[in-house]
Amino acid sequence: MTPSENTLAVENGEQRTGSRVLAVLPYAVMAVVSAVDLTAGPGVGFLPLVSLGPAFAGLVGGWRRTAVVGLAAAVLCVGLGVYNGLFESRRGLTALLSVAGVTAAGVVAAVMRQRREAELASVRSIAEVAQRVLLRPVPRGAGPLRIAVSYTSAVAEARIGGDLYEVVTSPAGVRIIVGDVQGKGLEAVESAAVVLGAFREAAHDEPDLPAVGERVERALNRHLAGERFVTAVLAEIGDGPRATLLNFGHPAPLVVRPAGTVAFAAPPDRALPLGLLTLQGAGAPVPYTVPFAPGDQMLFYTDGVSEARDAAGRFYPLDERAALLKDPDPEAALRAVREDLVEHAEGPLHDDAAMLLVRHREEP
Repeated sequence: MTPSENTLAVENGEQRTGSRVLAVLPYAVMAVVSAVDLTAGPGVGFLPLVSLGPAFAGLVGGWRRTAVVGLAAAVLCVGLGVYNGLFESRRGLTALLSVAGVTAAGVVAAVMRQRREAELASVRSIAEVAQRVLLRPVPRGAGPLRIAVSYTSAVAEARIGGDLYEVVTSPAGVRIIVGDVQGKGLEAVESAAVVLGAFREAAHDEPDLPAVGERVERALNRHLAGERFVTAVLAEIGDGPRATLLNFGHPAPLVVRPAGTVAFAAPPDRALPLGLLTLQGAGAPVPYTVPFAPGDQMLFYTDGVSEARDAAGRFYPLDERAALLKDPDPEAALRAVREDLVEHAEGPLHDDAAMLLVRHREEP
C-alpha cells in the first residue's frame, strides 16, 4: 500500500467510526430523554427533547431514515404524553408539534445533504482520474534504480495539486523531474500538465539535460501568462557512479550515503525557475554532477516538505530525519518520512508535498 493509499484508509476508517456513532446517537438520545422523563415526572418538561432524535438523524443517512426516526420519536412522544397525562393540556400537543417540525426540517436537510454529497463524489472521482492521468504511477525499478513516490495534495477534497514528478527511461539513462507550480487550483494543474507533457517527449528525444530543460521552457512559455513560474529539478542517472542534475530554482535533493552521511546536492549557482528564463539577463542553469554509487539514495521533494512548520514555526528538518530512510523497502521508507512530516506539522499539510526516492541497488 502506498503512503497516499494508507492515508486514505486511515481517513476512511475514521469516517466509518464517526458514521456508526451518529447512526446510534438518535436512538440513544431518545432513550435517555425517555428515561429522564419517566424518572423526573411530567413537571420537569423534558418531553419536547425527544425531537433531538430526528434532529441528529438528519446528520447522517438518508431522508427515509430521518423520517423513520421522526415517526419513532412521534410514537414515543404520544406514549409518554398519554402516560403523563400531558394531552389534557397543551403541553402534549406542543411536544408533538416540535417533533413533527424538527422531523420535517431534518428530512429537507437530509435531501439537500445527499445532493451535495453526490456532487462532491462526482468532483472527487473526476479529480482522481485527472490525477492518475497527470501523475502516472512511476516504475518501481528502472535500470539499477529502485524508485518510490509519495504525493499529498493540500486540496484534501480533490486530492490534486500543482506538484509534479515523472520518471522516464531514455537511451541516455533514467531521467527524472520533480517540480512545483506557483499557485494552486486548476491553473496550477494545467501548468503541471504542460511541464510533464513536454518532459515526457523531450526526455526520450534530447541528447542531454540542458536540451530537455530548453524544450520544457519553450512549452511552458507558450502556456504561461504574466509572471507565473515552475521550480523544478531534472536528473539523469546513467550507468556510471554519478548523477547529473539541472536545477531551476528548486530545493536541492537530499543524498544519503550507505555510511549514513547526508548532504544536499545543491547547484553551484542559483538559477531562475522555468517560465522566468526569458527575463532580461537571466541565464539557463548549468548542469552539475554528484556521486551516486551503489547503496546511495537520493530524495527529491517539493517545498511542501521542506517548508512544513510545527506549532513553533520551525521548518521540517529533512536532513536530520534521513535515518527514517533506512527501511529496505523504499515505499515503507517514504511512508515513515511522510508520517513524521505530518506529525511535525501537527495536522494536515497546508501545501502540496511530493517526495520521490531513488535508490541505487547495491552490487551483489
